Amino acid sequence: MAKDVIIACDFPSGGETLAFLEQFETERPYVKIGMELFYGAGPDIVRAIRDRGHPIFLDLKLCDIPNTVKSAMRVLRDLGADMVNLHAFGTRAMMEAALEGLTRPDGTRALLIAVTQLTSTSEERMKKELLIDRPLSDTVLHYAENAKLAGLDGVVCSPLEAGLVHERCGMDFLTVTPGVRFSDSAVGDQVRVTTPERARTLGSDYIVVGRPITRAEDPVAAYRRCVNEFLGG
Repeated sequence: MAKDVIIACDFPSGGETLAFLEQFETERPYVKIGMELFYGAGPDIVRAIRDRGHPIFLDLKLCDIPNTVKSAMRVLRDLGADMVNLHAFGTRAMMEAALEGLTRPDGTRALLIAVTQLTSTSEERMKKELLIDRPLSDTVLHYAENAKLAGLDGVVCSPLEAGLVHERCGMDFLTVTPGVRFSDSAVGDQVRVTTPERARTLGSDYIVVGRPITRAEDPVAAYRRCVNEFLGG
């Protein structure tokens, strides 16, 4: 199964994003386009980055009634993203509708993955604020099972849960894991974090890394370090 490092390009404008990517003269790293960039620059930024040869993870975390999500996915499907996501707590019916909307008439589609629990969520917050009394890992695994039953390709989870998801849902069920930091980087606002090397050991298929690369003094060197640590080069 392919493994890769995805750079979270959480910039407020298309210009800043393209200027950042210009630093990669020969490499074409996988790029995550999240809400900040998509809302700031619009759908054209997906096409612009795609046309430069970068694989794209469109991270919009859709969650609404099934018909609305289906219609939204139908709009997004021709932008050229390689991977798209939604929230697993929107229920299996919503995920099935999303899959239908994302699939083109010829049967092709981007990978579709579901967010289980955000890496900024701790078990204490989940219980006190969301009134979910089950252990966090149980919730993540249950959401992952629902995503698989709905026909999705994988989930977004913490690296700490990647191995458990594979045990429950199979090795071909993708684990895309944010919450990855270098051992000498600040944790920031995330709670369930680990290093690129540890994420590989735990079973992550893709890791999503933002600030340790985008805010590094030398982003290209930071990206290469991340790839080396994660892929074991």
